[in-house]
Amino acid sequence: MSPHVIIIGPAHPLRGGLSSFNERLAREYITQGAQTEIYTFSLQYPAFLFPGTTQYSSEPAPTDILIHEKINSISPLNWLWIGYELCKKKPDIIVVRFWLPFMGPCLGTILRLVKKNKHTKVICIADNIIPHEKRFGDKAFTKYFIKPIDAFITMSDKVLGDLKGLTDKPAKQIVHPLYDNFGEAVNKEIACEHLGIPTNKKIILFFGFIRKYKGLDVLLEAMLLLKQQGFFETNPVQLLIAGEFYENPAPYLDTIQNTGIEPYIILKNEFIPDSEVKYYLSAADCVIQPYKNATQSGVTPLAYHFEKPMLVTNVGGLAALVPPTVGMVCEPNAQAIAEQISSFFHLNPLIFIQNIKEEKKKYSWKHLTAAIASFTRHETDQEDVNTTKTKNIEL
Repeated sequence: MSPHVIIIGPAHPLRGGLSSFNERLAREYITQGAQTEIYTFSLQYPAFLFPGTTQYSSEPAPTDILIHEKINSISPLNWLWIGYELCKKKPDIIVVRFWLPFMGPCLGTILRLVKKNKHTKVICIADNIIPHEKRFGDKAFTKYFIKPIDAFITMSDKVLGDLKGLTDKPAKQIVHPLYDNFGEAVNKEIACEHLGIPTNKKIILFFGFIRKYKGLDVLLEAMLLLKQQGFFETNPVQLLIAGEFYENPAPYLDTIQNTGIEPYIILKNEFIPDSEVKYYLSAADCVIQPYKNATQSGVTPLAYHFEKPMLVTNVGGLAALVPPTVGMVCEPNAQAIAEQISSFFHLNPLIFIQNIKEEKKKYSWKHLTAAIASFTRHETDQEDVNTTKTKNIEL
């Protein structure tokens, strides 16, 4: 008999990487024959917690996934209603996403009620345990959320370590599966023409929401250093910044406009819908992640899918996913980033691309569902599942 799986977390009509991930995971379960549903939010964030223009996607709703838009993150009555509804459904597995302590009271209450059925296993995919941007109540909300969870999946050593500081519940670390749901690559010239950018330039792509911890300010300093060193006089390179500002854009725009680097910058200050992602990745010659701190990043598996070399900083779990055969790692400062950009464009990118084709085979969605399934077996060897102690990485 096929299992009944419910995923709790963002999904259409909400936009963003978490929604894309959850929908892709649902499709993997459907492919494997599981009865699969997603419970997403009717209200995800109050306005003060959402710095973007809108929380909602402009893309059409998926027709192959059953999505219930029901959870209100700030309504305790709603939590009780959803908790009892899911308890009565008695799914075999609930996979719940946790990325922000604010969600702790809502999800923790729902899952406490679910566990009353004495049947459902609750597995959490933890994107963050300690948030990048701290707020009052973070630790208490996170502890409240953790209590009804049976086991955890993390996608970086940093999150696994943070989790160990709060609980000894079973946990596994796996690699973030490939974002292979944005279509296939197109010819670079076609991609550039579609985006309205030059077709005769080498493109460094900075992709995703712009927040302080992602280090765009440091990358712009590196671009200024390269300009001062005369790099652009012999290298037709431009930085494509594609993503919506989730903070005040003024400091970034001032740097671009007042330091002379504007000719080397292409700024697409907007949310990138799913249907456009392939054009940005196809236009890129390399993908850069100049983060100041990090756990893991959804940009890395996106780059793997489109077979793009990466340049990342040595913070959090980024470097572990970018061995020297597929990209470059440097310290999170402007001088180091500038040196690696210069080095990259003096190499033949084909030496990376062939290795990426092989490395990306590790990033299977089957590894994720197998890791989740390992926690649901009634007689699982403790040595296999309690990898918070062994830090075993599933590949």
